[in-house]
Amino acid sequence: MPSLKDLKNRIGSVKNTRKITKAMQMVAAAKLRRAQEAAEAARPYADRMSAVMAGLTAGAKGSESAPRLLAGTGSDQRHLLVVLTSERGLAGGFNSSIVKLARQHLERLRAEGKQAEILTVGKKGREQLKRDYSDRFVHHVDLSEVKRIGYDNALTVADEVLDRFDAGQFDVATLFYNRFESVISQVPTALQVIPAVAPETEAGGAAAQYDYEPGEEAILTDLLPRSVATQIFAALLENAASEQGARMTAMDNATRNAGDMIDKLTTEYNRSRQAAITKELIEIISGAEAL
Repeated sequence: MPSLKDLKNRIGSVKNTRKITKAMQMVAAAKLRRAQEAAEAARPYADRMSAVMAGLTAGAKGSESAPRLLAGTGSDQRHLLVVLTSERGLAGGFNSSIVKLARQHLERLRAEGKQAEILTVGKKGREQLKRDYSDRFVHHVDLSEVKRIGYDNALTVADEVLDRFDAGQFDVATLFYNRFESVISQVPTALQVIPAVAPETEAGGAAAQYDYEPGEEAILTDLLPRSVATQIFAALLENAASEQGARMTAMDNATRNAGDMIDKLTTEYNRSRQAAITKELIEIISGAEAL
């Protein structure tokens, strides 16, 4: 049975913890607004880029002169998993959901007899995956000093991926990140970026066809690397918004749980204090009667 002093100290400790979680919730809410606006602002550009890519790839994919980023290497035996997570924790299941999807994808590739390597962006994903797949790591991009995600950060990741593809180190590259839906909903997503996959229209048909000058192959040679960087940038922005939404929800739950614990400890403290007072009164009365 804890003493009154122990209970009082614990109540004070939980109250301090509640102040911290409440402050973190408010900070996450402030950051979420900016991150959400950035992610939503990037979506129209990314969607339009996909529409242009669909028109270009429709005419160039079957050509012998199609760029390797579109046509691929002719094989799908070697895969690169680009796992985008956060640099910090205390964000609920944000990081673990991305890592879980990447693990499932990797295990499926292994079951099919294919090779898979991992490139991580974000310390938390690296920490979780390296415990079981340390031999499959090829690179890590550290963004811990970055205050706000910019296109330059996406270019750093894209250049690393493209250099490895040009060196013939993999055949297929897939991004893993969380797509932001709402504060309480972030959807783990796997997106193949190399070779490029032509999107389809809502009706399910191929995208509209256009005449391009110069030809599709010449445009794609310059546009495909930009498309990879754009998709990585959009994924980083989606991740940033999802991280703040998940952290806001996690800290709100932690604050509520701390409040419940304070109420429970306060009740226990009051009962113990009342029991001690009652015991002292009984001892005083008993002593007086003995006299």
